[in-house]
Amino acid sequence: MKIAAKELLTKLKAGRLVLDWRKRQQTRASVLLAIEEALDENLPVVYTPELYKQKCQYAYEHIYENYFGDGRSIYN
Repeated sequence: MKIAAKELLTKLKAGRLVLDWRKRQQTRASVLLAIEEALDENLPVVYTPELYKQKCQYAYEHIYENYFGDGRSIYN
């Protein structure tokens, strides 16, 4: 899971978490898609589809609440 999280954050910061990304539906959908792809590639196959969707939603909520775009986050 740590590998997936690191790769995902690098990918998002490289082009998806742009200025005001939370205001545009298309950009929010792009972030969710990137999360789903990263977790699909890196999570063990033992995750059920329901658990996979739950993990994707938790990751999206965390990103949405903590990464404001344009390189800003609560971690800076």
